[in-house]
Amino acid sequence: MTLLTERSEPRTTPAPRPRAPHPLRAEAVRGFAPWAGAAVLLTVCALLAGSSDRWQGDWAETRSRLHSALLIAAPLAAAAGCRQGGRERRRGTEELWGTAVRSPLARFLASALPVAFWVLAGYVLAAALALLATWPYAQGDRPHLAPLPADALVVVAACALLGQVVGRLAPWRVTAPLVAVAGYLVLGLPALTHSGDGRQLDPAFPVPIGSDPVRWQPPVMAVWAGGLAAAVILAYAARRRYTALLPLAAATAAGVLLVQTGDGLWHDDPLGRRQVCDTSTTPQICVSARYEGLLPQVTEALSGITGRLEGVRDLPVRFEDHPGDPRRDEAQLPMLEPFGWSVVRGRLTDPRQYAWEAATALTSRDRCTTTDPSVSRVDDAVVNYLAASPAQQYFDDQDAQGDPARRAELKARLTARGRLASMGEEERRAWLSAYFATAGRCGAEGVPAL
Repeated sequence: MTLLTERSEPRTTPAPRPRAPHPLRAEAVRGFAPWAGAAVLLTVCALLAGSSDRWQGDWAETRSRLHSALLIAAPLAAAAGCRQGGRERRRGTEELWGTAVRSPLARFLASALPVAFWVLAGYVLAAALALLATWPYAQGDRPHLAPLPADALVVVAACALLGQVVGRLAPWRVTAPLVAVAGYLVLGLPALTHSGDGRQLDPAFPVPIGSDPVRWQPPVMAVWAGGLAAAVILAYAARRRYTALLPLAAATAAGVLLVQTGDGLWHDDPLGRRQVCDTSTTPQICVSARYEGLLPQVTEALSGITGRLEGVRDLPVRFEDHPGDPRRDEAQLPMLEPFGWSVVRGRLTDPRQYAWEAATALTSRDRCTTTDPSVSRVDDAVVNYLAASPAQQYFDDQDAQGDPARRAELKARLTARGRLASMGEEERRAWLSAYFATAGRCGAEGVPAL
């Protein structure tokens, strides 16, 4: 019996078929979504760059500026989502999309999430750039990062995704700018009025100056904004629309908590209440612990004043920069905040002007409704001796060209300045001691004459 054998041929494995790219990837890489993120990035950066001298070096102010930028970035994100939402009807492909196997919610998310992602990325990148720009000039505070995640979620959930729903319901080209204007009004009106419990529900409401949100405020605000967005999306696109009740209930509970807490959502920054002092001078020089790094510059700027007051008695104990009236044994230091005036990017802008303001506060008689002219001339001589104003010569020239009364007053002031400057060291210390012993008096009685 003969066995017939056949040559066995090697088996070949069929080449794998290339996988189709995921719809989310295609939408995220190409199309309108990256441009929406770039628009948010550039808009926030432009807003911050226009006021950089007011926040660079101050972590709290940087936080406030980023938070306030939501007033523009959030409506812009909503307009971007709205434009994306009306795309299918404008293209005439809405019926074709309706024949797809995916559920309406999956189709909605495939179109909405790329825009939301890029808007989020644009805002987060702008925030990161702002924090990096502040870091080299920071003067003792710490970064305030707590509100940033909630702010980013506001931009994404409450604006970009909600705008997508509006765009699907009203897919006209004019809808997107109308949504942007409406979003600006909704977010901006509570901030302008500063009244009503509704301001606690406003994600873009300005953070009070010198305050921090309580720890649970940012996540509760995120639940409030994200819950509303999720409820609207589920009510629009989910097959079981009753599932929208769950995020709606969470948003309602968060909103009630925010409204009931009221002004308790913010507390004073403890670092702002603490003072850091240089005790080597008389008076001592104290600044807020938020700006501890500025203390050497302030001490240097006031070195002329403290040097001339060495050995003088009855001086205030310290300079301090608390808001409000100083105590009886203190003198008001020129305020370092808000940045952009006395301080820009961690440096005193005009130390001579700063010293003159401090000398003026040291001789202040703010509690007096009227002051005797002779006392005013004595005050002017003391201020001119301690730290003359950079603009003093200009004002003297103006008075010299004025009417006879102004010229006579200028002559009296110049005479008083000359007498104080011509005194010997011991005589001047004794005179200044007698002068500061009468601090705050409005009449001429007891005030040493010149």
